[in-house]
Amino acid sequence: MAATDDIREKIEDLRERVRYHGRRYYIEDAPEISDAEYDGLYKELETLEAENPELVTPDSPTRRVGGEPLEGFEEIQHAIPMLSLSNARKTGDLREWDARVRRLLGPEEEERLRYVTELKIDGLAISLRYEGGRFVRGATRGNGTVGEDVTHNLRTVRSIPEKLDGEPPEVLEPRGEVYIGLEEFEKLNQRQEAEGKPTYANPRNLAAGSIRQLDPRMTAARPLTVFLYGVGEGYGDYESHSASLAALKNYGLRVNPYEVHESIDSVVEACERWAEKRTNVGYQIDGVVVKVDSREQQEALGSVQKAPRWAIAYKFEPLAGRTRLQDIFVHVGRTGALTPQAALEPVNIGGVTISRATLHNEDYIKEKDILVGDRVVVERAGDVIPQVVRAVTEERTGDEYAFQMPTECPVCGEPVSRPEGEAVTRCVNTRCPAQALEHIIHWASKSAMDIDGFGEKISTRFFELGMIKDVADIYGLKAEQIEPLEGFGEKSAENLIRSIERSKEQPFPRVLYALGVRHVGAVTAELIAERFSGEDLLSGVGAEKLTEIDGIGGVVARAVAEYFDLEDNQALVKRLMEIGLNFERVSADPVEGPLAGKRVVVTGTLSRSRSYFVERIEAAGGTFTSSVSSNTDYVLAGEGAGSKLNRAREAGVTVLDEAGFEELLS
Repeated sequence: MAATDDIREKIEDLRERVRYHGRRYYIEDAPEISDAEYDGLYKELETLEAENPELVTPDSPTRRVGGEPLEGFEEIQHAIPMLSLSNARKTGDLREWDARVRRLLGPEEEERLRYVTELKIDGLAISLRYEGGRFVRGATRGNGTVGEDVTHNLRTVRSIPEKLDGEPPEVLEPRGEVYIGLEEFEKLNQRQEAEGKPTYANPRNLAAGSIRQLDPRMTAARPLTVFLYGVGEGYGDYESHSASLAALKNYGLRVNPYEVHESIDSVVEACERWAEKRTNVGYQIDGVVVKVDSREQQEALGSVQKAPRWAIAYKFEPLAGRTRLQDIFVHVGRTGALTPQAALEPVNIGGVTISRATLHNEDYIKEKDILVGDRVVVERAGDVIPQVVRAVTEERTGDEYAFQMPTECPVCGEPVSRPEGEAVTRCVNTRCPAQALEHIIHWASKSAMDIDGFGEKISTRFFELGMIKDVADIYGLKAEQIEPLEGFGEKSAENLIRSIERSKEQPFPRVLYALGVRHVGAVTAELIAERFSGEDLLSGVGAEKLTEIDGIGGVVARAVAEYFDLEDNQALVKRLMEIGLNFERVSADPVEGPLAGKRVVVTGTLSRSRSYFVERIEAAGGTFTSSVSSNTDYVLAGEGAGSKLNRAREAGVTVLDEAGFEELLS
């Protein structure tokens, strides 16, 4: 027994030493011993635990290598929602936000108003949960209210301690971002190239994909780290945001660097400084987050929908670089659209190596006078595919040549067509394999039928194996077909079949959107489904009838009518009906809110996607319409708003910017 006690004591001592030096290396970036010495301690602990398996504990540093593969991720309801942020594109937007904060707080609060700035890391948002100082759970942000339980994967991230120092609250939920540093990302891609494997597109997507691996061992093999920038549950223990960050650091957590400011001038200076220095940080950042420091003032300001009034994100201008346009190839999408893509001489832009960029369409190439072989300027903004913005014509040598859009589909060989008045060339063969595969990927996606586990890789694999040829075939799959495939087992195959069956419960608007009708997004599908059922559309609802729906214009109406006119599409819809999918018309209940009964047009470039603002409008009881008329109540206008803004002004319609829109909703 004495020997066992000695061994237990030695193991505990080694664990504490490994934790301490791990923290100095992974969290504080201040190692005290060499890598070889650390590896020696770790190996000694590993050996003792292997010889005494009964003494192994779940929070041992050696458990970070990852366990057995998971069957799927459970959902987790966040006790306190993880809010999104409103954006500022210019320093003037920051000053407007500051004025709004001061107005809402009142003059008596101005003297003690302070701000905190933090770098906006471009990674995956996560929430950690500690109980009694021990890490018990980790989740992704998800939709802000419900995330995915990724505890097993987060345990493999060495900068997330299993046990906190000091005396943290009984329950503490630090929140932050998991990311991969630029140097580690480049090294990983170099290894991929050396092994003849495809390289990864960017650090953000790799970090997000690593955390959502079903096999924690894969996550453990990735050079992930974390920065924490806030607290969910447990925030009430701190009087200010800066105090909460200082406390997290004292508990041994890796905290996002921050600065405290006494004025908006100081905030603006910091944002401009970081915009210039962003490529020297060592990891991807796309802006600076500004927060009111006082917790009491944060509570007084409150939130609007999913965004707090007490915080804003200053977004940097897109990064750009120069390189050679080596060739132009054509991608065929799910609607048959032929999109020119640039094959580039690899160029590093903001720490990410770019070798491909979009050229949008044939007209874009001609208008920008872009030739194959040109030196070109490439711009990268957020998650958007990098785009070629212009040719450096003064550096031409005479060897460059013009791109010609193919007259036949590069996938199926059938003729292509460019309808009059449209910028996009299309493959008109509805049986084109490229379209079929893209449609399957779209159908199973989260925003469409949301078939969990049926992502792009699985869709492509099943399609190439001939197991599915179209979306209806998905519902004929059997577990016994899937189980023998590499990477599957009995349970995972059954889980996938259950996900497929669950998708039959999706309402008609989801099904209509998933069909991939041109110009029909999620919002448009809702509008149509409130007026017509699938049977109605199959029976030949004309474009004229569809344009009677508020928010449906002539282009959309014709696209819908033409889709349901085609025999192949009719046959597919009928098969889906027979399978049991929902094609029933939905009833729209009136929503009470500040925009009840109001018609709102959205135009120009805004800080978020148009669908985001449409959802906000409808949640507030309003109706989104696509054109300005005498019945329009408001026009929400962003940068570059054109004819719709002019018509609104001529008609005397109230025009709102984003700040005015937020105030109206509040």
